[in-house]
Amino acid sequence: MTDIAAAVSPSTETTAALPARLAKGVIDRLVIIIPYLWLLFFFLIPFIIVFKISLSQSAISMPPYTPVMDFADGWSGFIGQFKKLSFDNYTWLTQDALYFNAYVTSLVIAAISTVLTLIVGYPIAYGMARAPATIRPTLLMLVILPFWTSFLIRVYAWIGILKPEGLLNQLLLSLHIISEPLVILNTYTAIFIGIVYSYLPFMVLPLYSSLEKMDYSLIEAAQDLGCPPTGAFWKITFPLSLPGVIAGCLLVFIPVVGEFVIPDLLGGSQTLMIGKTLWNEFFSNRDWPVSSAVAVILLLVLTVPIMFFQQAQARAQEQGK
Repeated sequence: MTDIAAAVSPSTETTAALPARLAKGVIDRLVIIIPYLWLLFFFLIPFIIVFKISLSQSAISMPPYTPVMDFADGWSGFIGQFKKLSFDNYTWLTQDALYFNAYVTSLVIAAISTVLTLIVGYPIAYGMARAPATIRPTLLMLVILPFWTSFLIRVYAWIGILKPEGLLNQLLLSLHIISEPLVILNTYTAIFIGIVYSYLPFMVLPLYSSLEKMDYSLIEAAQDLGCPPTGAFWKITFPLSLPGVIAGCLLVFIPVVGEFVIPDLLGGSQTLMIGKTLWNEFFSNRDWPVSSAVAVILLLVLTVPIMFFQQAQARAQEQGK
């Protein structure tokens, strides 16, 4: 009897543990599936819809384009429409210098704004990371505090500050620093000021996350060995904070390329950026196919380099192992 009980008990324990294992397996799969479902519904499907519109032709109708790849006429109608797909809208983008200049201007403004935001944000994040632990939550709250106010209201506030009769010029005139008002509004300087101010938290938060985890005893050891503070920063602090630098630069650069509100309100009508070009094509010209082609190319310009960068990082990690 003892031998029989011993033989039966392991199978009983295995049977009892089977539901728990199945539940754990389902949970593990859900953790993996949910992000992919999110990307499917909110990225891939909208991208396919926009790409489909970019292959159509504009028309005076509602919506203002000829339907393509539509199953309304059955499978034979779908095949016929598939044969009529045209890349004329993409060809048109290469023939009109307006779109090329808009892409280049957007990339240049985004790159300069990202560098300026990094220059301003790095000392702030470094100071927060080196501050006493008791006041770090307060400093972090002060960085996030501007998000409690509407983005549009904050941009309009800069109009009141930067215009010729605004607060900045009034202050400089009262201090006798300038003799006449400065022309800042409706210039690229105003655009850079608005972008750096608006996107600064996106740079500070990842930098702070990296700098807070850093072991500062390494800097003390380097200084004990005779390394000057500047050399310790460039040889230890900055390399260890590179993940935060890269994350912050991507979080700033990607949305700034397609920024519309700040260039439109602070840069004036002469500012040419791809976000404003998209707005004009969609709502002024009502040329949805061309604007969809512009959006597809913009997405590829932003996504493809990031994919190559991630692959290079993965290869570097594999070689490091």
